[in-house]
Amino acid sequence: MTDTASLDHANYPLRVRDFYLGRQPVLDRHQALFGYELLFRSGVPANATTAGAPAQPEPAGAAMPSGLSATAAVIAHAAQLGLARAIGDATCFLNVDADVLASDIFAFLPRERTVLEIVGSVDPDDAVVARMRELAGHGFRFALDGIEGDSLRLQRLLPLAGFVKLDLRGVTLPALPDLARRLHGMEKQLVAEKVETREEYEACLDLGFDYFQGYYFAKPSVLGGRKLSPSQMTVLNLLNLVTSDVDNVEVERAVKKDVTLALNLLRLVNTPAVGARQRIDSVAQALVVLGRRQLQRWLQIMLYAEPSTRGHNQTPLLMLATTRGRLMELLAKRLRPAQGYLGDVAFTVGIMSLMDTLFGIPMADIVEQIPVSDEIRTALLARQGFFGELLKLAELIEQADSADDEVMPTLKSLQISSDDMVEMEMAAYQWSDNVVRYAI
Repeated sequence: MTDTASLDHANYPLRVRDFYLGRQPVLDRHQALFGYELLFRSGVPANATTAGAPAQPEPAGAAMPSGLSATAAVIAHAAQLGLARAIGDATCFLNVDADVLASDIFAFLPRERTVLEIVGSVDPDDAVVARMRELAGHGFRFALDGIEGDSLRLQRLLPLAGFVKLDLRGVTLPALPDLARRLHGMEKQLVAEKVETREEYEACLDLGFDYFQGYYFAKPSVLGGRKLSPSQMTVLNLLNLVTSDVDNVEVERAVKKDVTLALNLLRLVNTPAVGARQRIDSVAQALVVLGRRQLQRWLQIMLYAEPSTRGHNQTPLLMLATTRGRLMELLAKRLRPAQGYLGDVAFTVGIMSLMDTLFGIPMADIVEQIPVSDEIRTALLARQGFFGELLKLAELIEQADSADDEVMPTLKSLQISSDDMVEMEMAAYQWSDNVVRYAI
């Protein structure tokens, strides 16, 4: 085999259109980000053309049959746009099958931050084992899923894998203790996959799982009668001032009453994500340089980042909320470029859509405590209207492993090309990563 450092990925037939990227966070035991699994989904076959060649007519809604083509398209497009935009400094989990392993498409992956996830269909023959050993010699790590008993696959591949992923939809909770104990005894790092509830997360945490994948942290745990904390109320009161007709002096005075709030706000508005040409050193300067719409945005983000909310779900919620808000903003600007203000509204809808989880309060109560327009209320409560449709699309993409049948038709109905969608996703990922880095 050729050294992966010198491979020419251009020799492989790739189709990099008609797909979208999804990424699912992999969190550690402290709910901090460890990595992302990059998810590829497409509405058309990938082996119909070579990259750069004319596309041939294809049946709508056809599935992508080749694991090699799917993974190759992910890697190629991520490399073209800059893999760092998709995963930041995190570890990248990437599904691979036997064809992918046998190929040389790994040249431009950061091997020290890449985990190749061996899918359950891989036959553990001599060629696969030899190739895994070779790639391990180049610094790649492996994750194994589809664990079943003491199968030949398990016996041959498990010694080469540092991570084992257990799908909670495929392994019953009663079977987990013995399995976890055996795998930990072999010094494997365990990843609980498709964790959908807080109870499942806590059960796996108690069993010593190292990492957790799934959107359990984004599902609201509603507590009747719960009120916002004093610090959250401070931010919300300031938000009301910013969106009202009071002058800047009054807004500045309100911010300065809370020193911690003022310092956190200045740290946030100096993030590269703001794009300010000069450093902002005071609240008064922030009001002048940013304007009220931008200041409102950073106050909304602070609800997820301020100290009183730090805890088991703060960081992943902050990542998800900022990514969702930014993606919806970019979508609104792309769809209605002549109405630039709609981007700000779309961002607000995206950020607010997770506040029921953040606060543990029903969304109907949230929109009573935070004055919003009828358009925003309708989007948040009923997923209807222009902003409601954007919110539904953003949520579908986040659940990219189970929403294939809906995403591509939605993109076509909105007349958004797959290339444009991927570019907006990557931009949203990068923007969110910059924000989170400064906010926590």
